[in-house]
Amino acid sequence: MLTIGQVASYAGVTARTVRHYHAVGLLPEPERDHSGYRRYGAQAVVDLIRIRTLAEAGVPLARVQELLRADEEELAAAVAEIDARLRSEIEERERHRERIARLAAGDSLALPPEGAAYLDRWRELGVPERVVEIERDSWILSLAVYSREQIAAAMVNKGRLLEDAEFVGVLRSIGEGIGWDPDDPRLPGLADKVAAVLDRHAGWTGDGGRGVERGLVEQFDSLALDSIPAGRRLEELLEERGWSGWTRQERVPRKTR
Repeated sequence: MLTIGQVASYAGVTARTVRHYHAVGLLPEPERDHSGYRRYGAQAVVDLIRIRTLAEAGVPLARVQELLRADEEELAAAVAEIDARLRSEIEERERHRERIARLAAGDSLALPPEGAAYLDRWRELGVPERVVEIERDSWILSLAVYSREQIAAAMVNKGRLLEDAEFVGVLRSIGEGIGWDPDDPRLPGLADKVAAVLDRHAGWTGDGGRGVERGLVEQFDSLALDSIPAGRRLEELLEERGWSGWTRQERVPRKTR
């Protein structure tokens, strides 16, 4: 005969667990000996192993009791059901792992597979990392209104601009101006470069942001313009040069300087 500690050890559980199984009616409580101690036989070890196996598989204790009394056919059906559920959970956990991997990947967070390659191309062309980060975050924000497929297609479209040396030069210049103050005398020259690129490539984004609701457009603009000290001043200078907005770019009458 075995003590509660011994039967628990053989079954791979704790004495506290055995007492809990007694309390919920899963395991019959044995008679006590003349000294007041519980004494268990080999069947208790077998029953405990069966209970532990089912419980570790995620079967609720209330269902465990039912399965312990099931015949061979009922038990086989229940095991098949448990196996199907476990497979589903494994697949879900794999999806979670993929999401975590994307988190660690930085550029791949939420973006389609083309995203990392697209942004790496910016880096290869010497575009400063802060500008690349702003671009990446803008694409992530785009998921609020566009599908991953639409974003991937837009990346291909915009990627063609990277063949334009003047466009790439503007990106580099914006990177150089990240830390400029709003009254920096170099800003008008930067505005001239940006306006020239907009004049040459007007409409490259398809709808130019016109399919996006105004509130979200403001969020896009804020993401880009408010992340650099001179951003809003650059916006004003562009309007003087005939372009209004950053995300929803529209031609406007040139202001008198």
